[in-house]
Amino acid sequence: MSRACSVRDNSRVPLIDTIKAVAAQLIVLHHLAWYGPMSDVAATASPWLSAGQSWLAEYGRYAVAAFLAVAGYLAAQSLSPRGLPRDTSPLQMIFQRYLRLVGPYAVALLLAMASASIARQLMVHDSIGSAPDFRQFFAHLFLLHDLLDFEALSAGVWYIAIDFQLYALLVALLWVARRSVFSAARADFLGPLLVMVVALASLFFFNQRDAWDATALYFFGAYALGVGSGWAVQSARPYHFLLLLTLIGMTALWLDFRPRIAVALIVALTLGLAHLHLRVGVSLSNKLISSLGRMSYALFLVHFPVCLIINAAFHQLAPLDPHLNALGVLVAWVASNLAAMLFYHQVERRLATLWQVKRPTSQYLRGN
Repeated sequence: MSRACSVRDNSRVPLIDTIKAVAAQLIVLHHLAWYGPMSDVAATASPWLSAGQSWLAEYGRYAVAAFLAVAGYLAAQSLSPRGLPRDTSPLQMIFQRYLRLVGPYAVALLLAMASASIARQLMVHDSIGSAPDFRQFFAHLFLLHDLLDFEALSAGVWYIAIDFQLYALLVALLWVARRSVFSAARADFLGPLLVMVVALASLFFFNQRDAWDATALYFFGAYALGVGSGWAVQSARPYHFLLLLTLIGMTALWLDFRPRIAVALIVALTLGLAHLHLRVGVSLSNKLISSLGRMSYALFLVHFPVCLIINAAFHQLAPLDPHLNALGVLVAWVASNLAAMLFYHQVERRLATLWQVKRPTSQYLRGN
């Protein structure tokens, strides 16, 4: 086995599991702090609980940027910078990606709608959306809900659509690179060049305009940092390309500092440097972290319905007791992880086996 392969198997995967596990937990805690009455009541128990809620509500969301970078990095492991092989159908690849994402996601949507229906009977709160209709459900099912301006059925479902768009855009760019007249001259730079051009447009234009935040163009800069890191470690001059990524990222932050871009840049560079420097036998995660990393997509999908039901239950039991509501937040966090474990084994893995497709490497939620 080559050194590169050994490093990948023994250091890169545990590191990715660790990043996904931590990021997924932060997103659950962010949603607990942001949605539902429990955390608002619990925050009155003490100043440090209030400070913790404020921090998670404001900064926990930036964990999404770690998923973006990991997704891009993983996509780069399976998509060559030389472009798609001529006998490969980009539409087939994109459809396969859709199936991988939407199978578990469709089940989670049904859970979210059922949970919201129960919660409406127990409390009135902004975190509970209005009763959905068929148009809203099918818009979600086809990942068009934000583009068509439908109310979200669950927290974070926008990211599933963005993940799909990002992968589709990357595949399309690489297909164009292979089909170009320059491909006959073996211009292996064309694929990375197209990706870099779109990434620069994202970092310096689209990502600075909120009107584009329902599209992949808004997020492609962060995603491409992960892609670039994944391709850099496969190249003959990895440090040159990692330095280029650093310069691009730092320039974007210097012109307009955005925490999501900073997080994506740090994660992308960490993955690249870890691939190059961590030796065989270095372990970055134990079985628990590895398990949490694998279940990150399941956790992302099911935590909000679970948290919604527990919020409603504690609102009925102790609407004004800060200590019991603080306990409720803890119960919701633990229950979300237990539900994710069940969902991963009974839904996600079974659907993957049924369709004979690999789990979305988008495991950042899952990566790409």
